[in-house]
Amino acid sequence: MDETATSHQPQRPPSSPAEPDPPLRGIERIGIPKPLFWGFVAVLIYMIGDGVEISYLTDYLERPDGGGLDGEQASFATVTIYGVAVMVGSWLSGTLSAIWGPRRVMWLGAAWWVVFEAVFLFAAIPTQNFAFIVTVYGIRGFAYPLFAFAFLVWAQTTSPERMRGSVAGWFWFAFTGGLPTLGAGVAALVIGPLGMSLYDTLILSLVLVAVGGALGSFAVREPNGLKPIADASVANPTSYRRLLEGIDILWRDRRTLAGGLVRVVNTAPQYGFFAMFPFTFGSAGGNDGFLTVAQIATLTATTYGANIAANLFFGVFGDYFGWRRTVMVFGCVGCAVATPLWYFTAVTSESFAVALALGCVYGVLLAGFVPLSALMPSMVQHKDKGASLAILNLGAGGAAFVGPVVVTVFYPLVGGGGVAVVFSCLYLAVAALSTVLNDPSDPGRKREPAVAEAAA
Repeated sequence: MDETATSHQPQRPPSSPAEPDPPLRGIERIGIPKPLFWGFVAVLIYMIGDGVEISYLTDYLERPDGGGLDGEQASFATVTIYGVAVMVGSWLSGTLSAIWGPRRVMWLGAAWWVVFEAVFLFAAIPTQNFAFIVTVYGIRGFAYPLFAFAFLVWAQTTSPERMRGSVAGWFWFAFTGGLPTLGAGVAALVIGPLGMSLYDTLILSLVLVAVGGALGSFAVREPNGLKPIADASVANPTSYRRLLEGIDILWRDRRTLAGGLVRVVNTAPQYGFFAMFPFTFGSAGGNDGFLTVAQIATLTATTYGANIAANLFFGVFGDYFGWRRTVMVFGCVGCAVATPLWYFTAVTSESFAVALALGCVYGVLLAGFVPLSALMPSMVQHKDKGASLAILNLGAGGAAFVGPVVVTVFYPLVGGGGVAVVFSCLYLAVAALSTVLNDPSDPGRKREPAVAEAAA
């Protein structure tokens, strides 16, 4: 590892040890930097709009009055092609933020979603042409990572160091609160009690994304969002060669590679479990399941809900307990225990209440990974923060593929219990890997000298 990869250059000059940090005031006391407040609101509204379609789009594209596709075509459009676009967009959100500044990337993500959703709704769907629908919907998949993850880059590179864990917690609260939680809730409300058609509900999602995009693009007053994420050591911070730095940082700094792998494993089992549960807990595929379709949907929503609430807690907790320590102890090791415990106890008891309770335990421990969003950009020089967050975001997108792939490969060989053990082993592997994620700015590292001095 070369010297530039391991050195830590903070964004602002460190204050003198005799100079205490100014007290936090107003909303900053709960971990939200005041200049970025409207950005968190914007991400929430934008992701609600993006999440409206999550529970029914595949079904709608199969209907004669919708896209007119068959089941495999609809799944290919909404899962495979869209997922690839999300992964690429996740990576670009960090690297483009390094070139243009995160605010411009958010503008792009907002405009991209609105334009290609309009084409999707008013041109592609009415044609019922498979190639046209897949192409337009796939292209739209680049949009939400550009908007949401560019704001994560903005928040992590401009927030005070002591608040970065809390900021990460609030970001993931807004992100997952919108997609899938409130997004699916809005769809259920307007389609059910309000009687809105599926097509009109998609138009509502377009309106919500436009509102969130406008807030994020124009209401956030933090002044550094238009500046490329670079420092004086970079001759031309806007050079497109910096796109390559979003890749070569993987071998320039092995800690970034390790952090990216930890992020993949973070939510891969979550995606895998919810792809597998209809066949193991439910009756899909002719199995003798103990949960109904409605109960599995409730289990999914409740687990996500527990995770959303815990995101805030572990964001703040990580700023005191330490970022790496929180990720390793609660995220990696905690989830390594929770995954097989959840599966085997639920199957053995055949109790919905037990499955629900242990699902909440898993959702809470999953939030232990939140401080990784603060730790990864803090480990590298300021000019590499965009690249580091690009790898973090790529890991977030990659998890949606790795989880279902693990289920596809191992479920026929070892069954649901074997898959749960494989996921547990993956969590233990990244627990060992997380030991290299060290940086002096980690609150846990900062407190070590004080603890040692007190013990002496």
